[in-house]
Amino acid sequence: MHDTKRSIFTLAALALLAAAPLCQAMDAAPASGALAATSYERSALSPSTMKLDADEYRETDVWGRIRSGYAIPDLNNALVTRHAQAYAAHPGNLSRISGRASPYLYHVVSELEKRGMPTELALLPVIESAFNPQAMSSANAAGLWQFVPGTGKDFDLRQNMFKDERRGVVASTDAALSYLQRLYTMFGDWPLALAAYNWGEGNVQRAIKKNQELGKPTDFDSLAELMPAETRNYVPKLQAVKNVVANPSQYGVTLPAIDNQPYFTTVDKTSDIDLAIAAQLAEMSLDEFKALNPQFKKPVIIGGERTKILLPTENAEKFHINLAQWGHALSTWTTHKITGARVTIAQLASKFGTTPEVIRQANNIPPQSRLKAGSTILVPKTSASNHGDIAENIIENAVVAFEADRGKAKRNASRFKAKATTSKNGKRIARNTSSKRKQR
Repeated sequence: MHDTKRSIFTLAALALLAAAPLCQAMDAAPASGALAATSYERSALSPSTMKLDADEYRETDVWGRIRSGYAIPDLNNALVTRHAQAYAAHPGNLSRISGRASPYLYHVVSELEKRGMPTELALLPVIESAFNPQAMSSANAAGLWQFVPGTGKDFDLRQNMFKDERRGVVASTDAALSYLQRLYTMFGDWPLALAAYNWGEGNVQRAIKKNQELGKPTDFDSLAELMPAETRNYVPKLQAVKNVVANPSQYGVTLPAIDNQPYFTTVDKTSDIDLAIAAQLAEMSLDEFKALNPQFKKPVIIGGERTKILLPTENAEKFHINLAQWGHALSTWTTHKITGARVTIAQLASKFGTTPEVIRQANNIPPQSRLKAGSTILVPKTSASNHGDIAENIIENAVVAFEADRGKAKRNASRFKAKATTSKNGKRIARNTSSKRKQR
């Protein structure tokens, strides 16, 4: 009898458990009677199916992603109108810049979103460098974000004979966003933070103090008259780009589509490797490789674990496969320190089995110049050379110094004297008979 009752209770409990999901689904169903999946049916969907559903709502174009993250209050003045009209008058300019930005923009936007920063800041390199990582200003500011040497060092961007991380896409973006965040914390206002990025925080602080003493407002527009023309136009230029990106057709501009997915990935450098060999292993042209890795100044990539190579995602796999099958040296370069003041480029070329042109090109030695003693230069490896990686202390301390090749100047002067002729009265005259002397 007890066994029979126990069986009945067990069956009843199981029935209730089986009915529970269905009851919950009916309670949650919309009153309109629209079809909806039950909780049981939803749990049966695979994770990949759920991801596809979510991805339907993602932006497919990075431009749309930037627009959706605008967060800096709009500026509306005559300067904004003027710069926007300039883009409308020359629509090809922004289109070309956009094409140049395409390998980098996804990364910049992703980093801004990670930090919770306004996504229109991704457009700042349009103003700074036209998205050219090789850009160099008259003030020696370099890269997409135009860091001067001192500020670059403040944000741990290494600058030595072999590389300049102000040009590196990943390192300089991280430094620029950190700097912008610091400026925003300092001023509590994005237009002023941007003005400080262009003009320097000290100058902006002094301008604020001056207006405070005069009882005037300290917002960007109120401080603009105290700023140099470049800074006064800086924020309006960004606003103009922001307006064009928000509505390209209104300005007659076509923005090339940029896929909302990573363009590149990072690859660890396991040992010194020539740029040309790295590009070959990745099955890329050397120009394509340099566009993603503009920080490397020499034909060889050196450095420790911190040094990374950027490759398009589809080329990274090719790189690893080809590297595993590579049966040759990865680097054909080493360093040599000049100890004597009379060593010529021709002598160096002969010693290392190459040509003077190769030595000059690898070390950016100007024509009619010679190396000063103490200089460290790149030279091709020979069978007698040390085939290890270039040491870290050499990387950080190597310098190259040039001086005019006085020997060549003297030889040229001797050749000129040899061309002189003697007149009938015994006086020497030069073949150049111009009566006018160049003013010095």
